[in-house]
Amino acid sequence: MPEHYDALETRHPEIRERDLMAALPKQIEHAKTHAPGFAKILAGIDPREVRSREALAKLPVTRKSELKELQRALPPLGGLNATPVGKLAKIFVSPGPIYDPEGHARDWWRTARGLFANGLRAGDIVLNTFAYHFTPAGSMLEKGAEAIGCTVVPGGVGQTEMQVTTIADLKVAAYIGTPSFLKLILEKADEMRADISSLRKASVGAEYLPPALRAAARARGISVMQCYASADLGLMAYETADDAGNVCEGMVLDEGVLLEIVRPGTGDPVREGEVGEVVITTFNHDYPLIRFATGDLSAVLPGPSPCGRTNTRIRGWLGRADQTTKVRGMFVHPSQVAEVLKRHPELARARLVIDNATGQDRMTLKCEVQGAPEGLARAVAETLREVTKLRGEFEAVAPGTLPNDGKVIEDARKYE
Repeated sequence: MPEHYDALETRHPEIRERDLMAALPKQIEHAKTHAPGFAKILAGIDPREVRSREALAKLPVTRKSELKELQRALPPLGGLNATPVGKLAKIFVSPGPIYDPEGHARDWWRTARGLFANGLRAGDIVLNTFAYHFTPAGSMLEKGAEAIGCTVVPGGVGQTEMQVTTIADLKVAAYIGTPSFLKLILEKADEMRADISSLRKASVGAEYLPPALRAAARARGISVMQCYASADLGLMAYETADDAGNVCEGMVLDEGVLLEIVRPGTGDPVREGEVGEVVITTFNHDYPLIRFATGDLSAVLPGPSPCGRTNTRIRGWLGRADQTTKVRGMFVHPSQVAEVLKRHPELARARLVIDNATGQDRMTLKCEVQGAPEGLARAVAETLREVTKLRGEFEAVAPGTLPNDGKVIEDARKYE
């Protein structure tokens, strides 16, 4: 079997779950005690009672989309930091602006585990082409590579010709950066007729990886694998390979996070395998994010990975959870669809379809229901109007009919 970063990756799932549930109340207590923002968000919550996923699911969700407002109300980090700003190592600035902290701990972002799975080893010379200016990506991956024992070349973005020359001169073994910039470097190397045969591994992220690029790189002897990370949470999941070097399906969850998949617009966990929004609880003591909704869609894959790691697998990034849409001049939110479902428990799943086939915007709430009782259509339509302030129709469909793609609102309007 392939090498693993440490023994945590091969724990029995029941032992991992026991360890997570033992750590959870302590982290919630830490957040309430030391982070003023979470003291407010979690007011009235007894951390000692949050020892199960069912109890965790009752806690409020804090959304990534709310960070700007939270930070404006309680600068600079919205009170979500448990370590005072003056004792942090760095503060990064993302568009918005949104401020993201970094602490002093070794591999603070926990990216070493994903890089190791992608083949990086002690002694490798690594070219890190993620940005070092304002945004955290450069530092995030550099810390992980250093923790493995790699020598890092802080290339940053741009200057493709110099990047190629550096790979050739220093015999760089691994690339870190976006897939699109990797493509540019490979093309520039061909144009320059440079010898970059030392390059054997590429750890990519932050954007879509085209299968054609992965295949083309592999034909050149370069293994390309992905990490799923964010500026607030660090590493969340990563691709792995089996003992033959084949990339395994999905991404393995990082050992330092607790994952929930919830119905968009709510904090309610979905059934295993159903697409929903990724919600993460971290065990980072500097920035203890509790039930942090990423805005990303994904789903849990059944069964263990062929790589030998026993943690949960997810399908990777499947789109955005925020499907807010404007209808007849008014915004309609996924949370409003969830409110309609809450008022009619006989409904299983719902999808609000918006079209303009009649020449004007029309809403149809398609709901999975087993044998719609008399009067249900009128009652649901009335609730929809009450919640959204817009007229809409109800359509009952058989259970299991709606697509498993995480969409709560589908904009099917066509414009010529």
